[in-house]
Amino acid sequence: MKILPRCLLLLEFMILSLVATAARAQAPLAAEPTVDAAVNPVSPEMQAFLRARKSVEKFFEQSSNVVCTENVTQSVIGKNGKANYREDSVFDYQLQANTNSGSLKLIETRDTRKAAFRDSSRTLLITNGFTGMLLIIHPSYETSYAFDPAGQESIDGVTYVKINFKSVPGASSPAALQLRGQNYPLPLSGTLWIEPQSGAVAKLVASMDSSLSDLGLQAMRSEIHYSVVRFHDPDESYWMPVSAIIDVETPRQHWRNIHRFTGYKRFRATIQVDNNEAKP
Repeated sequence: MKILPRCLLLLEFMILSLVATAARAQAPLAAEPTVDAAVNPVSPEMQAFLRARKSVEKFFEQSSNVVCTENVTQSVIGKNGKANYREDSVFDYQLQANTNSGSLKLIETRDTRKAAFRDSSRTLLITNGFTGMLLIIHPSYETSYAFDPAGQESIDGVTYVKINFKSVPGASSPAALQLRGQNYPLPLSGTLWIEPQSGAVAKLVASMDSSLSDLGLQAMRSEIHYSVVRFHDPDESYWMPVSAIIDVETPRQHWRNIHRFTGYKRFRATIQVDNNEAKP
């Protein structure tokens, strides 16, 4: 996240490239319990979590061939919890995933469709990369977090499994604070809401485990919602981000950014080769 233009503290919420080797990236993901389950039984909640780990890999494969419209609202929040100032922008958004090097690298691209009116006297928060928060349950970060079942919850008539996660001290993180060109991993904890049959993550809430006040960051919380997006020709359904709310607080400021994703479209790159040689 970047606080610009006149704030001494530079924050950037980043998607860090995964450092897993090609062999690890191609290892079997979250296999279903086998005969060993009789000795070490896996709860239904953790079975859903294992399915979610598989679905995350599919998510990053699918997200690289869809585009959408992103509406961003950047707000300054007052002591009463309401916005004192806001700006609205619209972008054409794409999240690209690349595994050619043997590790997963994520790149966000945004093309401005409607620029917000800029008040140069205001300092706003620029949030990037949070759609990659699902990396928390990617196999390459399985040693970075502890996961525990947290019961179930029904939302709009659908029952979801809840899984709490907490960062392991000193472990790597997919989120980082960037200050004066140096990266500081953010210790995150939170909850996942998982559709148990498909393993799709419907909701993810994450916050910092502790304050980083010595670096100027007092609190951070993100809430991301996912939903089924249906495509045709061929008929397929993907779980994609539909909204995200990010709150960041320093001792003197409170920002809230709201991102909404609509109008998902799929594209396919094709190459046509003409084998007909020109005749003299």
